[in-house]
Amino acid sequence: MIETTQVEANQFTFTVDVCGAPDGQPVIALHGFPQSRHSWHELLETLADKGFRGIAPDQRGYSPGARPSGIEHYDTKHLVSDVLAIADAIGAPRFHLIGHDWGGQVAWLTAAQHPERLRSLTVLSRPHPAAFAEALRDDPVQASKSRHHKAFQDPAMAARLLSNDAKAIRDTLIYENAAGLFGMESADSSKLKRRMSDRMVADHLSVIGTEDAMEAVLNWYRAAFAGGSTLARADVAAVRVPTLYIWGREDMSVGAAAATATPRYVSNDCLLQAIDGAGHFLAEEVPQRVASLVLAHLAANECD
Repeated sequence: MIETTQVEANQFTFTVDVCGAPDGQPVIALHGFPQSRHSWHELLETLADKGFRGIAPDQRGYSPGARPSGIEHYDTKHLVSDVLAIADAIGAPRFHLIGHDWGGQVAWLTAAQHPERLRSLTVLSRPHPAAFAEALRDDPVQASKSRHHKAFQDPAMAARLLSNDAKAIRDTLIYENAAGLFGMESADSSKLKRRMSDRMVADHLSVIGTEDAMEAVLNWYRAAFAGGSTLARADVAAVRVPTLYIWGREDMSVGAAAATATPRYVSNDCLLQAIDGAGHFLAEEVPQRVASLVLAHLAANECD
């Protein structure tokens, strides 16, 4: 059973879902945008059944108790520090790390900067930052898929995303409608493939559905730009941690160029699993497939 608790870390209070025996190997799972810790419900329960202890926090800005004002507080150095502080708070000197989307970015950076803390790395959708930079430079498709990064610099964007009962967010999560979120235009939902349940969307919006929360989570994008960069970071070193990278071939946010380049930026074992017919929100859309891949990866890297 999943228990929702509060974890004190980095002088903040994080809302965290925990599942599994206290002595199970810890697995920390980092959600993406526009999501929350609820992304990992099915995976946490599966991990617990196999003897692991799953930990899924609402990250900085998403947790009400970890929502500082000011863009500078959302620099990736703070986001990585939060991961390590949460791990320390739960007594996990080493742990398996999983991340999706923005959580995947944080996971890549944690692995690159602190490989000694990780047993394994799993990333869903988000390519290695250097592979992402390469694709943005050379692939017009990726530039189009990433146009929301610049759009999110608009100071009025939080109110815009939440307008009309958060239609842009709902359309993106339910239908993976790139126009809904990125182009801010309506689309005919009858022509789109449903990828997420209404219940899961409601769970995510219960976390990010206020203007204060939305402003905070958009600050992740704004801080990246304020630092003279984007989510693409050519300066990020190759990862030395055993890595599983999962990408859906219908991903609205990440194209094939960035995905297939990612294994070149892992100097240890790296398995790329491309899932036909799946999109961006893999943990919610194909949870059983994700769980199967993750469990095999964790089993191969349980020992010190």
